[in-house]
Amino acid sequence: MHSDIRLLAAIMFTDIVGYTALMQSNEKNAISIREKHRKVLENTIQKFNGRILQYYGDGTLTMFGSAVEAVKCSIEIQSEFNSEPKIPVRIGLHLGDVVYQDDGIFGDGVNVAARVEALSKPGAVLVSEKIFDEITNHPDLKAKSVGYYYLKNVQKPLQLFTIVHPELIELNKNELSHATVSSKKSVAVLPFVNMSNDVENEYFSDGITEDILNALSKFNGLKVTARTSSFAFKGKNIDVREIGRQLNVDTVIEGSVRHAGNKVRITAQLIKTNDGYHIWSETYDRDLQDIFAVQNEISLKIAHTLREKLEIPDTPFATETPVHGSMEAYNMYLKAKFHFNAWIPSDVELALKYNEKAIELEPSSALYYAAAAGPFIFLGATGYMNSQVAFPKAKKYALKSLELDNTIPDPHYVLAIVNMFYDWSWDEAEDRFKKALELNPSSFEAHQYYALFLSFIRQSEDAIDEAKKAVNLDPLSAVAHNTLGDVYQNFWQFEDAINSYNRSLELDPNFRTALNSMGWAYFEMGDHQRAIAIFEETYAKTESALKGVTQLGFAYAKTGQTEKALELLERLKERKRLESNINLDGDFAVMYAGLGDYNKTFEYLEKAYNERQGHLLFIRTPHWKDLYDDPRFKDILSRMGLSENIK
Repeated sequence: MHSDIRLLAAIMFTDIVGYTALMQSNEKNAISIREKHRKVLENTIQKFNGRILQYYGDGTLTMFGSAVEAVKCSIEIQSEFNSEPKIPVRIGLHLGDVVYQDDGIFGDGVNVAARVEALSKPGAVLVSEKIFDEITNHPDLKAKSVGYYYLKNVQKPLQLFTIVHPELIELNKNELSHATVSSKKSVAVLPFVNMSNDVENEYFSDGITEDILNALSKFNGLKVTARTSSFAFKGKNIDVREIGRQLNVDTVIEGSVRHAGNKVRITAQLIKTNDGYHIWSETYDRDLQDIFAVQNEISLKIAHTLREKLEIPDTPFATETPVHGSMEAYNMYLKAKFHFNAWIPSDVELALKYNEKAIELEPSSALYYAAAAGPFIFLGATGYMNSQVAFPKAKKYALKSLELDNTIPDPHYVLAIVNMFYDWSWDEAEDRFKKALELNPSSFEAHQYYALFLSFIRQSEDAIDEAKKAVNLDPLSAVAHNTLGDVYQNFWQFEDAINSYNRSLELDPNFRTALNSMGWAYFEMGDHQRAIAIFEETYAKTESALKGVTQLGFAYAKTGQTEKALELLERLKERKRLESNINLDGDFAVMYAGLGDYNKTFEYLEKAYNERQGHLLFIRTPHWKDLYDDPRFKDILSRMGLSENIK
């Protein structure tokens, strides 16, 4: 009888590439290589407390009790194999739950490790995300992401990392692109081209695209890339295979919209990204009044085609797209969405007006009430509208939307955000987030805000996982990568945070939020000089000498440059005098904390508490660490219903 032992183990697979061919061409040399291979493995693995469980032909299966030792062992093995006679060996590592018996180990962990090794290259060490998580706090062990991959018999995509070391080959995404990079159940909706004579009809074609995208995202079993990443290709002539690689999808939808008078022509086509093959295409000539039916027809047709052609499981599809009502109201809704997506306060305020007009024209549309809630969330969260005005209005619109139709996902996550940033109602917020994700698993926004929520209630692993899901759904979004960085930083994982901020800045070099966040990470790592240089750079990029002073003033104060800090504090006061409608309590609290005036700091934090200002949720970020032991700090956390747990 075998006595089964279940345990968590680091599993290493190795394999000599091309050994069979070598054996056929030069048997003596092949035997010499195999002897060196076995000797190096046995000596090195024993040195790092591993155990070889199985030899199979030209490969091995090994178990370690420590992921760190497994990685160090892999590096040393490859270093030895790079000396003459060189041995082309692939190595793959994974940390997983296994069943250990007298004659070997079994389980999903073993299967995943084998799949990871199969994707590796000679001279490289490829590891799973779980291994990466274990080595992140070891500065002598470096790794770099090579993307997400669907592995055979593994349901969810896994992020893989190449170990970076002078003695190793460093892999990149292109080298792994031959593998199962994307899911056959994935699609991106590219911006439909505006073929109308009037360029101002751009909002109309964008709106058609987004409505089809939203409809598809509700279908069970289908991953849909978020709007930001899909729209990154707007107006660009890029090969569909490259788009598939960047977005990690197997299919894309593209099309055009020609809007003239009361007529509209919409073309749509579904294309495979691996070879550019057109799976399906259709042209629709309709009266504008039929536009809602056309959108619904297109999304249903695409979904059914995907299910048929790409073997999507026969699961129920979502309900049909809600009827929008009058054409004039729908135009107002599309214009509101167009301006809201600009993410500029003046545009968002314009979106408010268009949304209100749409509701006035069509007061029975749940969709329009749902859309009206978003701009209030934006303005309240950014301080451009008093939170005691913005969040209750967002809540009012979201509740009205659900009263008319509780199957729309957006109002649920809007209410979750209000529960989180304004009500501080944690259980209700979590229920709302889960409901939103149940209705729309492809919602980048819901995953992103849920990640922040989980970081606020100190569930680190779940928070990071949700933030990564948002990145996977919206891989070209600077905001998504910045949020992942913020979640890492909230849990003091500064190097990971900086990697995410760098990716965010690669996507949008002018994204000041990511640059500022990177500055905070460097400051907390003790690299004050670099942090100040970053803060000075972001300050120089602001359009006013009165803006962007907070983080720089804090850093000056903390590094003994008090006069410079006080000068920036005066500029902040002047901005408050000139822009009395802007909420700056959080900025004053940070500045006074840097100067060590904690009485003033808590005076402004109390103002923020009394007005239910959303930024107060971030007071456990590392730059507040000097206040952690202050009874007043703990009292605020307690009154907000948050634990005192910091990391």
